[in-house]
Amino acid sequence: MILSSLAKYYQRLADTPDAITGLARVPSYGFSEERISYILVLKRNGQLVDVHSNLSDDKKPKGRYLTVPWSVKRSGQFTEKAFKEGKNNAFFLWDKTAYFLGVESDGKNGLKISQLTFEAFKKLHLDLLADAEDEGLRAVCLFLRDFWKPEQFASPLFKNEMLDANFVFKLDGDTEYIHERREATNVWLKVIAPKADASKAICLDTGKHEPFMNLHPSIKGVYGGQSSGGSIVSFNADAYTSYGKSQGENAPVSEIAAFAYTTALNYLLRRENNQCMSLGDTSTVFWAVAGDGQTAQQAESLFSFMLNMPADDGQQTAQIKPVLDKIAKGRPLKEFAPNLDPETRFFVLGLAPNAARMSIRYWLDTTFGQLASHISEHFQDLSLNPLPWREPPSVWRLLIQTATQGKSENIPPQLAGEVMRAILTGQSYPRMLLAQLIQRIRSDGDINGIRVAMIKAIIQRDFRKGLIQEEVPMSLNL
Repeated sequence: MILSSLAKYYQRLADTPDAITGLARVPSYGFSEERISYILVLKRNGQLVDVHSNLSDDKKPKGRYLTVPWSVKRSGQFTEKAFKEGKNNAFFLWDKTAYFLGVESDGKNGLKISQLTFEAFKKLHLDLLADAEDEGLRAVCLFLRDFWKPEQFASPLFKNEMLDANFVFKLDGDTEYIHERREATNVWLKVIAPKADASKAICLDTGKHEPFMNLHPSIKGVYGGQSSGGSIVSFNADAYTSYGKSQGENAPVSEIAAFAYTTALNYLLRRENNQCMSLGDTSTVFWAVAGDGQTAQQAESLFSFMLNMPADDGQQTAQIKPVLDKIAKGRPLKEFAPNLDPETRFFVLGLAPNAARMSIRYWLDTTFGQLASHISEHFQDLSLNPLPWREPPSVWRLLIQTATQGKSENIPPQLAGEVMRAILTGQSYPRMLLAQLIQRIRSDGDINGIRVAMIKAIIQRDFRKGLIQEEVPMSLNL
């Protein structure tokens, strides 16, 4: 169900161009969006001209996303034995410096030559592009074969902070990258085309007899997870396999479906898309399915506001304050979003890191009307008179009350996921939340309004569910 819903969401993204750029929101089959930090500029004869930065303007600059040929999964160190056996895990026309230039960080702010990985990168391109006619592809081959040695990284064009970053190629004077040129795309599509002798199985998503993906693409962006990414579907030990099958054979998903669900999930996990929230050890992503993309986006934006209540008095907050007030008072959906169909289908997925795998904290397939009703109940349960806040508290503002020294990293693991599940499903709040609040009050002596409201909400919800006999009033019972 999760994979199928994500695959359908990928199709919606693919069919709905970005409103600003007019470009597709997600890459097509065989490509992925990766953070590329630097661009190597080449002459037509393969000589190096310059190195351009592709870093963002953030406080902590990161490589900007570019659509590149997808990567293969790499685990452990690439060995000479594997190289001699014909194995090659270099990426096509982009990679990190260990492969792209044959240099990497030594872990002590120094440089280490990685000749073997560079040879793998060079061999991949010289083999695939031996008959290339495109001048950009020929320039890459000339650069790798005749002009570049890893020792040249000491030149003034390079700095140690470039080590381990991702690079791509561009021809001097061109606006497009070499991996975007028509012949480069055609070469890559031939490489990834299903082989005639490819193993086939019934896909768990489509139900069709198709070639399946043995190793699914990596999922990146889960808070606390490995930078190289992780998997939802994977098998790495005999204890998890059956009938002599290995890896993806145990849960066959077609190559197209595996690409679609991982691409959609990677898109959702990008924080700038505002469809991902990180609380404690749990990253929560959400998306809607509606008759048109505008309605779906409206539902997604409203859901984000309902759980991430802004705490400042900015212009955006002032514009949506009437909506937030109605949500906090438990008003029905039709009062604050009359144009939004309460039957709009809505999905919420909570993920937590677990080594190279992703743990599913929770999964909801529901309607937006039900979600809005449960969130309204949450704010009703929290209500006190007078209210101890100017703006309804976000989930983060609630959870930070359970953390030592008020730091996000000290929010107890798993608690964030359990609290979010209770809010979204209307179930009882976890008992761990009550114990944690009382422990913090005993420890620091701070009996503030938000903590009192949370304790009241826990007891009030148990009363509504008939678990206790006495209701907690919103104000002092004179």
